[in-house]
Amino acid sequence: MSKLNKFVAILGCFLITGSIFAQETEEEVTETEEVIENMEESAEPLLEAEASIEKDSTKPAVNFKKIKLDGISAVVGDYVILESDIEKTLIDLKSQGVSTADVTRCGLLGKLMEDRLYAHQAVQDSLLVSDDEIAATTDRQIQSFVQQTGSMEKLLKFYKKEDEASLREDINKINKLRMLSEKMQSSIVEKIVITPEEVRQFFSKIPEDERPVFGAEMEIAQIVKSPKPTEKEVEEVVGKLNKIKSDVEDNDASFSVKAILYSEDPGSKSKGGFYSITKDTGFDKTFKDVAFSLAEGEVSEPFETQFGYHIIFIEKIRGQELDLRHILMQPKISQTALDEVKTELDTIRKHIMEGKYSFADAARNFSDEKETKFDGGLLRNPTNFDSRFELTKMDPTLYNQVRSLKDDEISYPLLEEDPRGGGPKYKILKVTNRYDEHTADFSKDYIKIQQLAKTEKQYNAIKEWMDDHIEDTYISVNEDNKDCDFANNWVKD
Repeated sequence: MSKLNKFVAILGCFLITGSIFAQETEEEVTETEEVIENMEESAEPLLEAEASIEKDSTKPAVNFKKIKLDGISAVVGDYVILESDIEKTLIDLKSQGVSTADVTRCGLLGKLMEDRLYAHQAVQDSLLVSDDEIAATTDRQIQSFVQQTGSMEKLLKFYKKEDEASLREDINKINKLRMLSEKMQSSIVEKIVITPEEVRQFFSKIPEDERPVFGAEMEIAQIVKSPKPTEKEVEEVVGKLNKIKSDVEDNDASFSVKAILYSEDPGSKSKGGFYSITKDTGFDKTFKDVAFSLAEGEVSEPFETQFGYHIIFIEKIRGQELDLRHILMQPKISQTALDEVKTELDTIRKHIMEGKYSFADAARNFSDEKETKFDGGLLRNPTNFDSRFELTKMDPTLYNQVRSLKDDEISYPLLEEDPRGGGPKYKILKVTNRYDEHTADFSKDYIKIQQLAKTEKQYNAIKEWMDDHIEDTYISVNEDNKDCDFANNWVKD
């Protein structure tokens, strides 16, 4: 048989058996020599069949059933995008309640290619994510999915998976790619700053009839009183943490297991107390100071933050980034202590209403919340650190606490659990200013306009980065996708 016929048979075998390329992770690379050897072995039956047909052309032709294969849509660097990836993305969008009326196949493929370009370059730049981070994210998602569908069996049926392990493997791959993509995008824009002059130029370029309209807003101030535990309660917690520290250091006990069993931090308990942080991560300053003073493998002494008492274990040091685990415990607060701070706030509220001092002065003198007390109790919007909250975008809990307050009215003491893991506290609230819906004004809405200008600058930086790295990365799409608009910019002949 000629070499050409043998190659055609091998190629035919390749098309029948489907794609040989793995997807999603840079580790899943198939050695070319092994692929060719396997293809040749798989081709032997076809070669024998071809020889038999050549010898006896009177035999009836074999009827083959056509099967639609999961082909390759595109390749970006080390990543392969299959036809099924596009379908899965569309199904996921629909399952999340997202309208797909205007979603096109080309648009989905373009987004998948963008994500893989970011992920590919993140690996090249050593912007890695740990297996623990990925596993913890997957755990939270699966728990949420199970709650939505009602059971693991229903979830597996929905995703057409035979068991939880295969579902978890798929979600891990998706999360790894997404987290790598996010890290790369963050690294592109993290050092971008916007000057007042750039903000002014950005605003002046917007025609008056096209300037944004901002919805109704309000400014809110609060006074917080946090009950204090007794010395005995503090000693009990510190003693428990010291016992865990000794067990880890002297008996090789698992810090991760201890965190799952005993930590009171809702953000990390389920993932064994794990966090990955840098000095710029928005954590409590004391927490970061202790973490960055430790060596790899070291467990800290118990220490206090606004959230309670902690111990930290340093799992890995990567330059200016730490992989750590921590355990948070809070001393128990007695009902007597809670009643005392509620009574104190009632008295403060009464004195403000009687005119003995202003709300702002009371916050500076009596509030236990360091983040707001020196600003007269004024709350900051976590999205942009502005003092204004747009009513339609406010946190529902906060909105319900202030929506019925009239001008100059102060709420009665409200009991609130700290969602970040701190102890219970009481607070009183006041709406200090209200703003009606209005067209953007440069002086009044400077912070919002500044954010819009910064967003545009970040977008331009990402676009420039994208253009540069498309040139330097191997990218290809199959013939069916070359009519997509993005293909002309992404694929270079």
